[in-house]
Amino acid sequence: MEKRIIIITAPSGAGKTTIVKKLLASMPVLAFSISAATRAARDGEVDGRDYYFLSAEAFHQKIAEHAFAEYEMVYAGKYYGTLKSELERIWQQSQIPMVDIDVKGALSIKELYQENALTIFIEPPSLETLRDRLSERGTETQTSLEERLGKARYELSFSHEFDHVVVNDQLERAYEEVKNLITDFLKIR
Repeated sequence: MEKRIIIITAPSGAGKTTIVKKLLASMPVLAFSISAATRAARDGEVDGRDYYFLSAEAFHQKIAEHAFAEYEMVYAGKYYGTLKSELERIWQQSQIPMVDIDVKGALSIKELYQENALTIFIEPPSLETLRDRLSERGTETQTSLEERLGKARYELSFSHEFDHVVVNDQLERAYEEVKNLITDFLKIR
């Protein structure tokens, strides 16, 4: 079996996580690729289910061992990465890894896996809509909101480097579009 991989990325608040959850529920061939992270687990998060929570030292050891397909320092001092062993675990189960990561990490994996990787960028309809979505969450301070919007502007500047860009102006339509792109890529119906 070819080692294919699906990579989905988006600015925070664009609806990526919701779309990924719907895809995983409707397409049993896909399996969520659990990322490694140096941040602390949040309430309810479980090591090995939500993330592989690593100390900074353990993360750097894995970098030295070339254990990552990609890794980035996404926020100051906070590293995230995709372990090659996680992708192998999914392939050994005859499934396709669904990787939900940041823009730079997505492009790094695409570079590594080339035509066996499908990259999809979920784009918000506008930065104003993104601001509204992030504000509605009620989890952002004014400072963190502006930080996320600044990061979103930066990430949007890379959208042309992805195989496909899907605008999430209506969730169900965006989900169906992403599902069709994956189905075509995997040649399954």
